Amino acid sequence: MANPIEDFYAVIPAGGIGSRLWPLSRAEAPKFLHDLTGSGQTLLRDTWDRLMPLAGEERIAVVTGRAHRAAVEAELTGIPDRNVFLESEPRDSTAAIGLAAAVLVRREPDVVIGSFAADHVIRGARVFDFAVRQAVEVARAGYICTIGIQPSEASTGFGYIKRAGELDVDGAPEASLVERFVEKPDLETAKAYFIDRAYSWNAGMFISRADVLLAEIAANEPELHEGLLELAAAWDDRDTRGPAVDRIWPELKKIAIDYAVAEPAAAKGRLAMVPGHFDWDDVGDFASLTKLMSNGRKGDLAILGENARILSDASSGIVVSQTQRIISLIGVQDIVVVDTPDALLVTTSEHAQRVKQVVDALKLTGRGDVL
Repeated sequence: MANPIEDFYAVIPAGGIGSRLWPLSRAEAPKFLHDLTGSGQTLLRDTWDRLMPLAGEERIAVVTGRAHRAAVEAELTGIPDRNVFLESEPRDSTAAIGLAAAVLVRREPDVVIGSFAADHVIRGARVFDFAVRQAVEVARAGYICTIGIQPSEASTGFGYIKRAGELDVDGAPEASLVERFVEKPDLETAKAYFIDRAYSWNAGMFISRADVLLAEIAANEPELHEGLLELAAAWDDRDTRGPAVDRIWPELKKIAIDYAVAEPAAAKGRLAMVPGHFDWDDVGDFASLTKLMSNGRKGDLAILGENARILSDASSGIVVSQTQRIISLIGVQDIVVVDTPDALLVTTSEHAQRVKQVVDALKLTGRGDVL
């Protein structure tokens, strides 16, 4: 096993509730705090373990909400207090990753950071390690680097990255420039991207020198950048941190890093990509969870829940059970059943993306008790 990268810091943004996985994923128990793979530990812990060989225990930071601090620290018992960055409320990925960059660059001016979501599933540790190490070399050369995943199907659920020409960087033989980012496409466009091998899925991993990342934020979102620097200046003093967060954080612009950093950097020829030859899934809805749990075998019924009591006859899909109820399925295909003590969801894989609409409707009706 290779040694940790000396100038590298891994950052894990652990935010959001994963609303398309409601009622399994809740505000108080978001997706990253669940075991969705049968590994026996949460997605957050899986992410930590994956990054340990690259960064070491002392150089992994987590950006999360104040409400999740206790749960995060219980999962990651080795994390130093100085590496837990707490948000007072969600402000999207640019603020989360930018905060970590702004604090870490004050501690270590030449640091390279890598951002890796807390709730993705990755299989293939060695090839993941190889991709990240290539990306760090690209970042040292002054580029912002992302990791692209070769599509396995014409998916409309992911954004895409279009690769441009090769990039000559020592230690990164597979690196290339990125021509542009593409939003989630319609099905016909996704089919075209699947055929065209220049397109990869955007897995949302970004590796960069912290100062380069902050310079890109400054160029495109100067007010957000100013707020991040002000927060960073107060961060390592316990007496000033809390008041600064309460005053500055709620005013920061909510914008995804794709828009604030990646797209503008691609337009300037400053965004690069290395391919990730590992299995990857963002487990964005119950359709993807079904595929993950059944290893892609159609016609199977996936079951999630330690004490699930399921009777099935000629049925397929997924059942998630957190109760002692017997659930019986007869002759239903691609079904999704999620049974929790206070909420029951029944849908199909085809309509799994629409679960978020249920959550939005519950918010409008004031039913925060089931969110």
